[in-house]
Amino acid sequence: MTIKELLFQEIESTPEELLEETLDFLRFLKTKQIKTQTDLKSDTHKSVQSTGRSLLEHLKTIGTWSGDDAQLCLEKVYATRGKAQFDQPNPFDE
Repeated sequence: MTIKELLFQEIESTPEELLEETLDFLRFLKTKQIKTQTDLKSDTHKSVQSTGRSLLEHLKTIGTWSGDDAQLCLEKVYATRGKAQFDQPNPFDE
């Protein structure tokens, strides 16, 4: 039996609440893998689908801010950020 077949078998017997969390985790892993591959290949940017949960997990890996250039960095963030797309239900609204 292939990995996909085993996954489908497990999905069929899994409660909906756990499937939501599983989907978030899978998307997080895919995002992490794409980022690692991008870092290894070159400095080009690729579009990835992030979830609120994957972003929160990423924030856990970031330390606290230190330095005196916070305003300059914030301006760069505002100048380069993209539009957010919210096409999935918000798991934090529950």
